[in-house]
Amino acid sequence: MTDNAREPRASLDTRYSDEAATARPWPEVLALLSAAELFWISTVRPDGRPHVTPLPAVWSEGALHFCTGPEERKARNLAGNAHVVLTTGTNTWDEGYDVVVEGEAVRVTDDSRLRELAAAWEAKYGSFWHFDVREGCFRHGSGHAFVFSVAPRTVFGFGKGEPFSQTRWRFSREDQ
Repeated sequence: MTDNAREPRASLDTRYSDEAATARPWPEVLALLSAAELFWISTVRPDGRPHVTPLPAVWSEGALHFCTGPEERKARNLAGNAHVVLTTGTNTWDEGYDVVVEGEAVRVTDDSRLRELAAAWEAKYGSFWHFDVREGCFRHGSGHAFVFSVAPRTVFGFGKGEPFSQTRWRFSREDQ
């Protein structure tokens, strides 16, 4: 599925937006997601407490992709609850644009697809992020990592500064 095939429905929330605000076009938000170097992932621990940590991610074929070691807290959390939130943006209140992606993390195990994603990681982040692929995992040095795909169910965008805005993009269930 191409990124264009996943065009969501946008709605500007006028309760949290300036009168002059308009919903940002999805292609602009997609460009922000594609270019962002750092995301914060939120998962849920088995006891219900949240867990948040930064990580790099790659947008490909209508979804964000991230990787994590199988023993890391986020991987262990995902084993029990696959619902995640990935957030990116700026740490200022009066300029920039923040994007929040809600969805379900699904493990990618197909070696062919993983090779495509490994190439995307290296193209985006450089040779430090070179991964080999074997047995359904990214391999880096002596370690390995699971790769997850998060197709958005809902995306929120927060325009900061004049005009302030809050936009929601919803993806239809048949796109999931």
